[in-house]
Amino acid sequence: MRVHFIAIGGSAMHNLAIALHKKGFDITGSDDEIFDPSKSKLAKYGLLPKKSGWHKSNISENLDAVILGMHARADNPELIKAQNLGIKIYSFPEYLYEQSKDKIRVVIGGSHGKTTITSMIIHTLNYHNIACDYMVGAQLKGFDVMVKLSDNTKYMIIEGDEYLTSSIDKRPKFHIYKPNIALLSGIAWDHINVFPTYNNYVEQFKIFVDLITDKGTIVYCAEDKEVCNVIESTQKNIKKIPYSLPQYITEQGITYLINNRKKIQLQVFGKHNLLNINGARYICNELGISDKQFYESISSFKGASKRLELIAKNNNTAIFNDFAHSPSKLEASIKAVKEQFPDRKLVACMELHTFSSLNKKFLKHYKNSMNKADMPVVYFNPHAIKLKKLPAITNNQVKDAFQTKNLKVFTNSSKMIDELLKINWKNKNLLLMSSGNFNGINLEKLADKIIRQLS
Repeated sequence: MRVHFIAIGGSAMHNLAIALHKKGFDITGSDDEIFDPSKSKLAKYGLLPKKSGWHKSNISENLDAVILGMHARADNPELIKAQNLGIKIYSFPEYLYEQSKDKIRVVIGGSHGKTTITSMIIHTLNYHNIACDYMVGAQLKGFDVMVKLSDNTKYMIIEGDEYLTSSIDKRPKFHIYKPNIALLSGIAWDHINVFPTYNNYVEQFKIFVDLITDKGTIVYCAEDKEVCNVIESTQKNIKKIPYSLPQYITEQGITYLINNRKKIQLQVFGKHNLLNINGARYICNELGISDKQFYESISSFKGASKRLELIAKNNNTAIFNDFAHSPSKLEASIKAVKEQFPDRKLVACMELHTFSSLNKKFLKHYKNSMNKADMPVVYFNPHAIKLKKLPAITNNQVKDAFQTKNLKVFTNSSKMIDELLKINWKNKNLLLMSSGNFNGINLEKLADKIIRQLS
């Protein structure tokens, strides 16, 4: 098979390209910009395009298929040529479905937690040597590539994103997969550029549940009111399994699950992660894994990349990197670190980076989301606002939206770093939250400077 990827540098696209390369496919690709880690991984497998940009010469009748990334626009010259030649064009989720339509598809959906829950399931199956195909949107420790496709596995585990499929297919990605088993972790309005109202956003999750195969299964968070409303409204003939917060304790910075009076030590923490664990457990039960087997494996789960990921620590401080960017995620991550380290002050820095977060109309939803932080900081880049063609926002507008005491707002990441390095970090933790990178900050170097300050 000869397959060409338009926008091969995407976080999911490059992993799929590598997965198909490993399967023996002849893979080519193009993109206008490719950044690490995609760039390094593509280069490792000899798949990095020799020149950047879109080139019609990349498309020929010899191709069996083209896979179109969300980053590519509808007027992309390679896409237009492929359409004119009548080459089969798939979006990323369409191709995943095509590769898994004869398998049991497990799809994890929700506004938050889906990456972690998907990773927990994959980790557990791998721990017990149960083969599965998978797609997850973050790097998982011990795995080279985060897409796996094979011909002989029974299960396909998929992180089901609600964002749009491609520039020529405006369906949410998770509407494509038609799961046999699904999970819904929570609903909190996001992506207002494509879902302009809250009700419109919630409707996508109703459709997701209604697309579960007949007599399939939905595992859902019973502590999320909107999720419960969605589950109650479906007329589909499916099994419904609710989950809630398990019993746990935190001692000396370590979280333990309590099961049959036994303590199970975890390497992750936070109530949202404990909910994630219970959701993953019920999915694994549906795949034939007992609670005993699940608890045995989950104690070694170290988390997914950028999900309360520990960058550095010593006896006085810990620095975490987190993907949190929406109000609900922000609040959950801050609460998690405060609960895990009740005797330490928390410096919490978040970047307004997404279309929603940089939108004046959406800013108000951040009200009180950082109130639990002892030293709250917000950064945004005015250039990013221009690139998204949004109206400018001011520091005062951000402060008015968050309504958080002592909030500091920066538009220059270097100045933010300077302020952070002036802090006495004894008995303080740092939580860095963004779906971006704070305009290129090297978080490892920053963490190293903070740690050395106390050595």
